[in-house]
Amino acid sequence: MRKRACRKIKEKLDTYGLDAILISNLDNIRYVSGFTGTEGTILFCQNERYFLTDSRYTTQAAEQTSGFMIQEYRKKEKEISDLILKLRSKNVGFEPKYVTFEAYNKLSENLQDTRLIPIPEGLDSIRNKKEETEIESIKEAIRIASESYLQAIKKIEVGIEEREIALEIEYLIKRSGAQSISFDIIVASGKRAALPHGISSNKKIKKGDLILIDFGARYQGYCSDETQTLVVGKPTPEQKKIHQIVKDSQQKAFEAIKPGVEVTKVDLAARDFIEKAGFGKYFGHGTGHGVGLAVHEMPHISPLGEGIIEEGMVFTVEPGIYIPQWGGVRLEDMVRVTSFGYERLTYLSKELHIT
Repeated sequence: MRKRACRKIKEKLDTYGLDAILISNLDNIRYVSGFTGTEGTILFCQNERYFLTDSRYTTQAAEQTSGFMIQEYRKKEKEISDLILKLRSKNVGFEPKYVTFEAYNKLSENLQDTRLIPIPEGLDSIRNKKEETEIESIKEAIRIASESYLQAIKKIEVGIEEREIALEIEYLIKRSGAQSISFDIIVASGKRAALPHGISSNKKIKKGDLILIDFGARYQGYCSDETQTLVVGKPTPEQKKIHQIVKDSQQKAFEAIKPGVEVTKVDLAARDFIEKAGFGKYFGHGTGHGVGLAVHEMPHISPLGEGIIEEGMVFTVEPGIYIPQWGGVRLEDMVRVTSFGYERLTYLSKELHIT
């Protein structure tokens, strides 16, 4: 995987006529080098590779990376620019999404004869396609998260607080061998289920509540992301209707997934179904997003998304309907794109769970 990553970086060097690229995003750094710390920068040149970090991580960098010359810094931008000057690099690319304005100014002050060139789409695209070892880690993250969720929801009863459910899922995920949760677990019930990313609160669960639960685990750096919607007690006809519309819209999106299809077409398949059912104004976010070392990464399955679906991509399919003062339903699964269509990686049933 590291060899493929380095090959992709070299392609960027050639595409943009660069002498070197500064890699700042920690997920991209991990993908290229294997480094799992939280402070570092890579200077990737045509023939040499440098890993720069502070004293906390020099030993870790030496142990986790290979093929990189390790250099310790105290004044980060000053010493990065000194190295660039030493190497006489005239055209240096950087990731505009991950270099702050302050850092850019410091580098520019020291590199007046060097062109700092923003790479338009950044380097995140090098992680678009997942290899089998990555898929194995993602599947294990999914397994841990799913089994933890199934155990936790057994405790759901009238009167329990949303945050208690979230904490139980988090505890079980960590106890089961995950590195961490992928993100703060969302448990939103009743009218609060209309908040797509509602923070788990001290609201108590009531009979008849819809409960939207969005959860995920991180295993060996790789994330999972899944959303289930439950109902406490007998669902109303309206709850069953909204849930079925979302479920059917998700299936429409699944059916649109094929290599070569524009990402917007997958989004439109779900969005158009919800629109025709009369609930289009209640579905505002994108239909999905890539998942890997980051829980939100390329591709972006939305009306504003760019590019096409490619074999090896992993992303979510998560349509939803959110009605203010009523509640909401979201169903989210992860898929891997295959040569013929897709493989669903998450495996929990998306039937309306009654608890």
